[in-house]
Amino acid sequence: MLQKTIALNTQEISFNEFKKEVLKDYRVARISRECSLLGRREVLTGKAKFGIFGDGKEVPQLAMAKAFKHGDFRSGYYRDQTFMMALGELTAQQFFAGLYAHTDIKADPMSAGRQMGGHFATHSLNENGSWKNLTQQYNSSSDISPTAGQMPRLLGLAQASKIYRNEKSVQNNTNFSNKGNEVAWGTIGNASTSEGLFFETINAAGVLQVPMIMSVWDDEYGISVHAKHQTTKESISEILKGFQRDEKNKGYEIFVINGWDYVQLVDIYHKAAKIAREEHVPVLIHVKELTQPQGHSTSGSHERYKDKDRLAWEKNHDCITKMREWILDFELETETGDVLRFVDGEEDLIILEKEAKKEVTNAKRNAWSAYLNEIKSERLIVSEILEGVANKSENGTFINKYKNDLLAIAEPTRKDVLATARKCLWYLRDEYFSEKIELQNFIKSALKDAHYKYSTHLTSETDLNSLAILEKKPTYTQDKNLVDARIIMRDNFDAILEKHKDVVIFGEDAGYIGDVNQGLEGLQDKFGDIRISDTGIREATIIGQGIGLAMRGLRPIAEIQYLDYLLYALQIMSDDLATLRYRTFGKQKAPLIIRTRGHRLEGIWHAGSPMGGIINNLRGIHVLVPRNMTKAAGFYNTLLAGDDPALVIECLNGYRLKEELPTNLGDFKTPIGVVETVKEGKDITIVSYGSTLRLVQDAAKDLAQVGIDIEIIDAQSLLPFDLAHDCVKSVAKTNKLLVVDEDVPGGASAYILQEILENQNGYQYLDSKPATLTSKAHRPAYGTDGDYFSKPSAEDIFEKVYEIMHEFNPQKFKSLY
Repeated sequence: MLQKTIALNTQEISFNEFKKEVLKDYRVARISRECSLLGRREVLTGKAKFGIFGDGKEVPQLAMAKAFKHGDFRSGYYRDQTFMMALGELTAQQFFAGLYAHTDIKADPMSAGRQMGGHFATHSLNENGSWKNLTQQYNSSSDISPTAGQMPRLLGLAQASKIYRNEKSVQNNTNFSNKGNEVAWGTIGNASTSEGLFFETINAAGVLQVPMIMSVWDDEYGISVHAKHQTTKESISEILKGFQRDEKNKGYEIFVINGWDYVQLVDIYHKAAKIAREEHVPVLIHVKELTQPQGHSTSGSHERYKDKDRLAWEKNHDCITKMREWILDFELETETGDVLRFVDGEEDLIILEKEAKKEVTNAKRNAWSAYLNEIKSERLIVSEILEGVANKSENGTFINKYKNDLLAIAEPTRKDVLATARKCLWYLRDEYFSEKIELQNFIKSALKDAHYKYSTHLTSETDLNSLAILEKKPTYTQDKNLVDARIIMRDNFDAILEKHKDVVIFGEDAGYIGDVNQGLEGLQDKFGDIRISDTGIREATIIGQGIGLAMRGLRPIAEIQYLDYLLYALQIMSDDLATLRYRTFGKQKAPLIIRTRGHRLEGIWHAGSPMGGIINNLRGIHVLVPRNMTKAAGFYNTLLAGDDPALVIECLNGYRLKEELPTNLGDFKTPIGVVETVKEGKDITIVSYGSTLRLVQDAAKDLAQVGIDIEIIDAQSLLPFDLAHDCVKSVAKTNKLLVVDEDVPGGASAYILQEILENQNGYQYLDSKPATLTSKAHRPAYGTDGDYFSKPSAEDIFEKVYEIMHEFNPQKFKSLY
């Protein structure tokens, strides 16, 4: 038969090859749909807790996968299962393993059961934490659930290609880029385009002109809410027409396509990829007329909010139904009069569909068996132990009942197994025999195993973890070279940029003027406007740039001008950056360094110390609070030797203070998780950090005049805090404790107090009630007096310490008031 050629995938292929590709795509679509249908059933029967699936979005995802190449990155959302299956990065069995929360990373390579199903990731790291060659694999950054939360990271993933293409100093990093030819692919639901993060990212990508392709899956609803309540003109492509590039202005290429048109979708996605990949122009693809056959999720039914006409339309316009019709109707007459078809008749498709359904059914069964058999094995072990225990115990009757109840559970969880073991141990509290020890050991082992399964990889556990970087002290000349402290920051960054060619620094006013405090003065002239660059006023996507760049092998330092402005980006830092290593079971990392400045700022909006919220939202990111610029510079040097993300908060009022200039810039290191005793004393321990520490030092002089000798400890690092437990050693000596900071009551000071009293067992050494001295509960009023009366002053510290000493020895320290 004549091999009629068809234009597809930007090359000429034979009809037989085209036929094979079409039928393969249809099979993937059917497998994905069956996974969605069966997955919903598994949730409704209780085997899985929650399900959110990609049904109705299968065909455009097939087209996207055809244009996606090795080295490219995806930053999408929880409906992209078909895309991952089309790439060969997700099997049906892995799909169900994720749905059941299987804790084996080999069973659920997306997150080892740590995320609900539908959150997709590939592995960027080797077992030792080193980078894989990302150019030789498909890459998917790990999804998060918060709507539009994937957008800021997408910007950075795309910008990395631009940097690798244009910055000579990193063009030899061939494990991360092939001359900047990689595209970052984003996906989002139409309703989520209402989020500010979407618009902030779209604007920034247009400004930066990065190779980003943004697909909007449009099924006209956001859960139950119609597009008329979501988007002006009910169309994201309509309202973004102003972003369309033209001969005079850079911008976007925008395509609008129906989501059920397989041929047009394939064509549009290859055009979009060519534009983005070759020209580094961002592209928006608005994929319309999609459906959601099972509704938003397993939480509800779409029949509650869609009328009969809409439901009938969705049934007729289901993308797989439309693709099926096209396959059956397709005919191509050759020059010799032969008619070419994909299938001889509908029976061919029915056979394919039955095979797909069978494959998914078997995958579901195998995934459930693999998940359940592990737990049943653990149940068998504990039931045998309990049988031996029951034979020895006076409470054997009760223990046997627990054992039998556990064995009667058809589909047990680990909770069932361990809860039974622990409850039975309670009955043995007054008994002693070897079987009890065996039960105790089982529980201890199970809890240790549970820690590995559910609580590891919050931060790096490799040899590159930042806590393993040892202190290296700054060195100085014999003659003190005192300079404005900002000079130390500037010259240390200069040394960093020379030493680490993969470091890029960016932020508001960071480039041309060298940051508002001149800590980067002149560095853009020296290293160029790629490595030191300005950004717009858009904190969330500044952090997003950093996350994406770090995920692609660069070492970004993202500057947020003031600490208060960090609140704009806190959600991205908390939900994305802080959880990345954890939610991928250590298979992805983003060693982003966030630079900002705070403390002793004035006024409601520039108070500079929302530390309690920061440390409680950012577990997974090191939070460092250096008291001066030398300590801060040392932290940057330490972090660049490791692979953890961190937030460094410099003291805003410290840049013009005099410090001695080190001679080993770029080399000395401040250790993380280590406190420093800056003044020894015998009467009371005071722990503080940042600018407030200087007020404590001022108060120390006045306290000495009245016979009070305080010991001052600089926390330096809040996350983690005092890993060597040096604070409790001080409390054991002084027997009194005061924590001073300028956060609100119950904020960072309460956190430090808990660390010392509870985690370090400092309570047992106290002769007086431990105390905190903080700012007022309100935000600081403006001006010098507003600062004085809103935040702790040196006088407040003096009087608080004196009050504690009065309570301890009222005869010696008479009441002041």
